[in-house]
Amino acid sequence: VQLQASGGGLVQAGGSLRLSCAASGRTFSNYNMGWFRQAPGKEREFVAAVVAAVSWSGGRKYYADSVKGRFTISGDNAKKTVYLQMNSLKPEDTAVYYCAAKLMGDPRGEYDYWGQGTLVTVSS
Repeated sequence: VQLQASGGGLVQAGGSLRLSCAASGRTFSNYNMGWFRQAPGKEREFVAAVVAAVSWSGGRKYYADSVKGRFTISGDNAKKTVYLQMNSLKPEDTAVYYCAAKLMGDPRGEYDYWGQGTLVTVSS
């Protein structure tokens, strides 16, 4: 089971980025997929998650209060890829973003599989 996160980079405040998380190794359509982030000197925190139903597109979505209305999680089961569209970025969104997967449980809790992380830097 492997997760590959990509799409990070440097962006000005107010800008947008789309992160991708490509899954490989098995069928992921029934997995819950999450995005977390860790800023320098801070603990890792939950950002967003999609709970699998028949597909990610039909799954229930969860967001941290700090990103609600600005970030959108989505998925393409055929491509085994989950996305995090980030709009209206703020300097406080600067962090390493990680994608994660698990079969069941609290979408904001611990996950079983993790990607390597992708750095997002938002300049003011």
